[in-house]
Amino acid sequence: MLRAPRGTKDILPPESHKWAYLESLLRRLSKLYNFEEIRTPIFEYTELFSRTVGESTDIVRKEMYTFQDKGGRDLTLRPEGTAPVARAFLERGLAQGALPKKLFYLGPMFRYEKPQAGRYREFVQYGVEILGSPSAYSDVEVILLAVRIAEELGLTGTVLYINTIGCPKCRQAHREDFVKHISSRAKQLCKDCLERLETNPMRILDCKNPACREAVADVPLVKDYLCDDCQEHWDTLQQLLESLGLEYTVDPTLVRGLDYYTKTVFELKWPPLGAQDAIIGGGRYDGLIEELGGKPCPGVGFAVGVERLLLAAEKGQKPLNPDVSIDCFVVFPGGGDRRLAQAGFKLVNDLRGSGLSSDFDPLGRSMKAQMKHADRLNARYVAILGEAEFEQGLVTIRSMEHGWQKQVPAGQVLDFMKEEVSGGSK
Repeated sequence: MLRAPRGTKDILPPESHKWAYLESLLRRLSKLYNFEEIRTPIFEYTELFSRTVGESTDIVRKEMYTFQDKGGRDLTLRPEGTAPVARAFLERGLAQGALPKKLFYLGPMFRYEKPQAGRYREFVQYGVEILGSPSAYSDVEVILLAVRIAEELGLTGTVLYINTIGCPKCRQAHREDFVKHISSRAKQLCKDCLERLETNPMRILDCKNPACREAVADVPLVKDYLCDDCQEHWDTLQQLLESLGLEYTVDPTLVRGLDYYTKTVFELKWPPLGAQDAIIGGGRYDGLIEELGGKPCPGVGFAVGVERLLLAAEKGQKPLNPDVSIDCFVVFPGGGDRRLAQAGFKLVNDLRGSGLSSDFDPLGRSMKAQMKHADRLNARYVAILGEAEFEQGLVTIRSMEHGWQKQVPAGQVLDFMKEEVSGGSK
């Protein structure tokens, strides 16, 4: 028997209802904060990610699904969403319009990594980007949206961690002292961090290896090397968070895993998830558009794996409980009088045409079996069209929740059902 590839997952009912509910929530909050949707191709030229995410990152070195098409072009299934959004922003001329441009995306990403709870090789990511604003207010805006998502999912007790990693100008002086300091402890570093020491030393701070974490315990920190512009941005960010009463923790080792970040980086963590407790992360990337060949254009955003949010929501105070009921199930005899069956089938489609979710039994089972099936489908109402009702031009409507039933003239069923469904039975 063929099976789905490792690290992928079939999303079946009733779980798919939870997915739809969460995606609807994310779209609603995006609209609330005035973010517009952008959809980019699932695969891009490999160079897009090697140039922006960084050739020294684990994503580019180990995790990307890269292949050559029939024309010999190197393509990669997108491992993250920000670089494709930046490419589209530049290529499609969005930079020429009104700025800042506020965009969100929601779609599949691909990374070859070890599958674990809430993490797959094909995963769905939601993210937001504000392009064209250098203001710390925009940093706080995306942080507030991240916090709002956690609140709406009932994730009480989340912890906001923030840090600044400066800009290329102030990071140069820090890099020299950082490398000098860490080089004396090179024997403690893992193989990956030895490579990072040559390419992007600050990312050693992101390593989870205990020996590497010990090696960087007292290294020089970027916050002590900030230029005037970065220091003002950092101070403004903290003042804004404090003015809103939003608690945060400064984590000087927080750097995130991608090379394009500058200045602000942040993570929202939820301790009940255990060791892998980060649910939302992001930051500022002021040089990304320029790296892709555009004019300088600052940006800030965050991303979150939908699977991680679902996992957290199930452990939170407000487990997802979407409405999976249908408005009406039509019961009619499957054999015998074909006119009766056709009338029942027509009623199903008339109900659907009136905007009421409806279903029926195509297998011709007994009316008693059909009633049981209606109950399994969580039908709010059942419309019964038996032989007696058909001869009298009536339909019996039964409320599955309240237990009452009424006979309604066939010509009045649609109006009756629309009123019942919209107002509910008392």
